Amino acid sequence: MRRLPFITFEGSEGSGKSTQVQRLAARLEHSGLPHLVTREPGGTPIGETIRELLQFASHNSSMTPEAELLLFEASRSQLVREIIKPALERGICVIADRFFDSTTVYQGAARKLDRETVERLNVFAVGDCIPNVTFVLDIDAATAKSRMQKPRRRDRMEQEPEEFYENVREAYRELATRDPNRVVLINGSRGADVIENEIWETLRTRFRSLTTR
Repeated sequence: MRRLPFITFEGSEGSGKSTQVQRLAARLEHSGLPHLVTREPGGTPIGETIRELLQFASHNSSMTPEAELLLFEASRSQLVREIIKPALERGICVIADRFFDSTTVYQGAARKLDRETVERLNVFAVGDCIPNVTFVLDIDAATAKSRMQKPRRRDRMEQEPEEFYENVREAYRELATRDPNRVVLINGSRGADVIENEIWETLRTRFRSLTTR
């Protein structure tokens, strides 16, 4: 069976990653390639319940960073075992809107939790389910904030101060430096079409399974 890649998208709120997830899914649909889109937190009935608690519950303003970390890992562990690994084993390309790098950046760097603890919990949650490639949409905090001004339901993470998002951005850039074979830094300030084409060309170069039928 041909093995299709596990692709993840990362970036701060407002970076445009979710737009690129949907555009990539449309490309794969057009190419006739089996694919599945997931999101974090969420993606399973258990994960969606955790998502609501993390993002929109009326009583979540007092949530501690430690509780936040464990809830993200709980959602992720369920998603990996219920959805992602079975799909990959069936030869389906999985596209994830966030994965463990989000926890490394948001809870580890921005929330300033112990890095080794975060890394151990990430490993516990995902096991050997590691993305083949991760695209990080990189934009500055001011641009991200302006994009988040559009009328919609804003979650708890989107209400953090600008300094928080600067820490997030720097942590993502550090990830790209530490793991350049997996993490691809993308200039997210450009037009969506330009970004989409860059992502697709990167994938076609790296994975022959996406260009042959």
